[in-house]
Amino acid sequence: MPGLLVVGLQWGDEGKGKILDALSSTADVVVRYQGGSNAGHTVYHGEKKFVFHLLPTGVLADGVTNVVGNGVALDVVQLLREIDELAASGIDVTPRLRIAERAHIVLPHHKALDAAREDIRPPSGVFRGIGETDDAPMSQPIGTTRRGIGPCYADKAARLGIRVVDALDPDRLEARLHPVLKEANALLAGVYGAQRVELDETMAEIGPAIDRIRDLVCDGGGLIRSRLADGKRVLFEGAQGALLDIDHGTYPFVTSSSSTALGAAVGSGVPARAVDHIVGVAKAYTTRVGAGPFPSEIHGPEGVALREAGAEFGATTGRPRRCGWFDAVAMRYAVELSGVDSVCLTKLDVLAGRETIPIVTAYQIGDRRIESFPADVSDLEAAKPVTTDAPGPATPFLDARERSAVPEGAFAYVGAVEKAIGRPVSMLSTGPDRDALIRLTGDLWGESTGSGPTA
Repeated sequence: MPGLLVVGLQWGDEGKGKILDALSSTADVVVRYQGGSNAGHTVYHGEKKFVFHLLPTGVLADGVTNVVGNGVALDVVQLLREIDELAASGIDVTPRLRIAERAHIVLPHHKALDAAREDIRPPSGVFRGIGETDDAPMSQPIGTTRRGIGPCYADKAARLGIRVVDALDPDRLEARLHPVLKEANALLAGVYGAQRVELDETMAEIGPAIDRIRDLVCDGGGLIRSRLADGKRVLFEGAQGALLDIDHGTYPFVTSSSSTALGAAVGSGVPARAVDHIVGVAKAYTTRVGAGPFPSEIHGPEGVALREAGAEFGATTGRPRRCGWFDAVAMRYAVELSGVDSVCLTKLDVLAGRETIPIVTAYQIGDRRIESFPADVSDLEAAKPVTTDAPGPATPFLDARERSAVPEGAFAYVGAVEKAIGRPVSMLSTGPDRDALIRLTGDLWGESTGSGPTA
């Protein structure tokens, strides 16, 4: 059962789309197992740039079956928008696309609730220990994309959700929506003072969208398990990043699903042993979109300069990303949590020209120095980074295709990263193009490269 999993190791935006695109051409099946349209994978093909929010990245590869898994919060309207955009470019993805019947649907009232909850949180809130009291509890915008993902997952947990299979019958869909909208509208109008979402409007939007995907719906987990049993190569595609995981991330400033490798089995409908190798993707520095603690963040002109050099703006919202140095404390935590075998390091080319690059190796919190990643967000907010300088690449190497075209300083930095996180770097990305990728180890399919540093 050759299964390969790609997971982000930071706060998302690590460049997973390109890595997934490069690996998908060697896969038989690509499965998106969690998240929703709040994620964005950017893929370049020649002069064309594609941003997928829901479509698995393998839809651009011939002969590959792509599955939107049961763990995805599915905005059917957004999915069709992506399908139509590709069709306008001459790419028909429907023959190689399947949608798990157990996936939950993002509905209009989810988006309305998402926006209303963000609006009601005043931006003055801070973390406990830095101004918060029992009389003035934490109340700060989470920084959601307002795409309805959190409320969709909340309804799923509350057994109020509507799955794709539930929406195939219009009469059943309407009957299910009656009590759901009654509760949602009580919140929207009574608590948030927001506009109600009407049943007929919801049916008018969702009904035709479901009709268009009807022939793509299947038992997603059954399909994947069957392919694995036949010895086919299955690539599991994660969205967001490990530090945004609902259980293990910087809660409450997280996404609403399991964005570590731990979510792959349940979000795809396969046994945990289906995955043979886990590749973690991380930038040579760190970025974060939205609110939340960020110990390695660079403030002032240097942070702005790094953002501009790396074109750090969100693929989904266009929001500017906050930038910081490589955080080995957070990375060690993410690597251990997801059981990562090897790492793909991206955007080291952005740091070219620096003789040294700081790596965060510990946090100073008051009089405490720690090397583990704390659960308390007030500790993370108060944490001061303790850094060690590593050698940097002295000369540019953007779009390098061969190892010989990469300066030795870059590999010295790679070695420092490997030593800091305890995992080998198996791939080095040198630019946005699919071919700007240098393989440092052998084939990753079913072949572990070990769990220790190579330098």
